[in-house]
Amino acid sequence: MRAWGGGSPEGGCGGAGAGKGAASAPLPGPPPLGAPLPALSPRFSRCPRFVWSNELPRGPRSGAWAGASACTNDDIRLVGSMLDDNDNSVKIQALNTLKAFSGIRKFRLKIQEHSIKVLELISTIWDSELHIAGLRLLNSLSLPDYVHPQLRRVMPALMEILQSDYILAQVQAIRLLSYLAQKNDLLYDILNCQVHSNFLNLFQTTQPGSLLFEVLVFAERLSEGRNSPHYRAVKWHYNEQSLHEALFGDESRLADRLLALVIHPEEEVQIQACKVIVSLQCSQDVGVRPSSCRPSHSYFNSGE
Repeated sequence: MRAWGGGSPEGGCGGAGAGKGAASAPLPGPPPLGAPLPALSPRFSRCPRFVWSNELPRGPRSGAWAGASACTNDDIRLVGSMLDDNDNSVKIQALNTLKAFSGIRKFRLKIQEHSIKVLELISTIWDSELHIAGLRLLNSLSLPDYVHPQLRRVMPALMEILQSDYILAQVQAIRLLSYLAQKNDLLYDILNCQVHSNFLNLFQTTQPGSLLFEVLVFAERLSEGRNSPHYRAVKWHYNEQSLHEALFGDESRLADRLLALVIHPEEEVQIQACKVIVSLQCSQDVGVRPSSCRPSHSYFNSGE
């Protein structure tokens, strides 16, 4: 486990970077489900109703749901305060608890207030378990517009998590990025974000199907965003190492990767790869306004 400190991880988005973090010891294994939080940490002793849970039970209302519904916004505020704890394991417990309570409508706005803090945590601490817990929470919320400036600042960290080698964290990061790609005021920040030279390895057939599907959804939404009249109304300039150049630039090999995925053994990957191909062809039909690093070639030859 390590922390991001002294600046941003490799890459960036328009000069934005991640902040500082502190290294910590390896985390212990998760406690048993249903264990009361006071038994896990005395700092939770003021709220004995909380239990450790990755998810509250689904389906008909159960005793756990009834107990959770009996909690108040003050209880949610208490759990949120645990995000400032020095112990990463406590932070992760708090994130998982907030994720469980986000399924209860009356708590969503109160939990949403912690979104900026959660973004700060996942962008300053390099800890896969914390990334998964924080991103799962963010993916369960509808992020308000006032969070967008912070999202721009943490974009390099999200892109770095996506390019890590921890599948669960990668899937959660790409889901958040796919959601953000649908926001007009964030699309350019995502496309101009710096990525590694081997970014297209995420589209290799050897990747897990669950990750491939999410990456393809992300690519489709980026392509659709580029096709929108709002985006085409501006002539954008991109960094040479940007996500835009990796996917849509002159030297991109995305077309080759997509054609290989059309015959992937998993049907949902095949279908999604075809959707990206169609979207890329449409982008040429509508005449996307060229950028300073414009793709001038056809993605697919007529014979293909």
